[in-house]
Amino acid sequence: MTDAGPQPRTRLADLAAQAGVSTATVSRVLNGKPGVSPAARQAVLEALDLLGYERPERLRMRSQGLVGLIVPELTNPVFPLFAQVVESILAENGYTPLLCAQEAGGTTEDQYVEVLLEHKVDGIIFVSGLHADTSANLERYHALRSQGLPIVLVNGHAPDVDAPSVSCDDVAALDLAFRHLVQLGHRKIGLAIGPDRFVPTRRKVAGFTEAYARHLGENDAEEHIVTTLFTLEGGQVAAGELIDSGHTAIICGSDMMALGAVRAARQRNLAVPDDVSVVGYDDSPLIAFTDPPLTTVRQPVQGMSRSAVSALISEISGQPSPRAEMLFLPELIVRGSTGIARQS
Repeated sequence: MTDAGPQPRTRLADLAAQAGVSTATVSRVLNGKPGVSPAARQAVLEALDLLGYERPERLRMRSQGLVGLIVPELTNPVFPLFAQVVESILAENGYTPLLCAQEAGGTTEDQYVEVLLEHKVDGIIFVSGLHADTSANLERYHALRSQGLPIVLVNGHAPDVDAPSVSCDDVAALDLAFRHLVQLGHRKIGLAIGPDRFVPTRRKVAGFTEAYARHLGENDAEEHIVTTLFTLEGGQVAAGELIDSGHTAIICGSDMMALGAVRAARQRNLAVPDDVSVVGYDDSPLIAFTDPPLTTVRQPVQGMSRSAVSALISEISGQPSPRAEMLFLPELIVRGSTGIARQS
């Protein structure tokens, strides 16, 4: 099949509007002409995909290799976001991503690794995998490295593993959330968090404890922490305990938990944020459109993903990346779920 000839003007205009470039740039990309920056070319390719156009044959890049991407689940929307961004960046660099999403009772991380090895992948990116579980055996990662397979670990630093590591600064995240609530007049602030065996949980607990001492001058932070599951239901249960014990504000370990906290407040005929303020974590897609829109701490998914892919590609090319953990600063996104503390 041969490439199509000049594209209809309507199609060029649509693509240009979607990509944010001129119709002349779109035409150059579609016809393989020089004089287009890599960023503009990528924008046009994305516009083709988003608008449902088939790419001309000349624009179908030959894959430089396969890269595995393993995420723990797709229920929590932050993991599909990581998957989408990482896959896009891999594609920009000519690699074909193979997404492996786990599910309770389904294929395990180790089973996915076996499949990826059978497909002779050039490397694997693990997002919040078993490397983040302090009770897990890290020998699985040592075995991959002993075979010479490049890997990158995202969110859950395992210093004994010979691999680049990328994480969000959970301690800084909790300080941002805590400081925001203190500035709103809250003095009884709780933390709803997931299982203690996970590295991000331990870091968030440490950040919460430090923030309690720094901002309120108290050293009893453990009395204000409820450990549960990183789910909506888990957040609901934990928030219920914290609300019943008099907390006026709750910081949650994920956006899903925060939605559960909002539900717990409403079950008690309390309003968010008039009676209880709630802060999430991640800034997952669509969180800005919840009722109320959720105040949350945003993980810099774009920056983290780009660094993870860059490190992996360097490893694949034989240029080792630094083993020191790359920590990315989060950002507090203030919306409608936090407000001035109610008076006693």
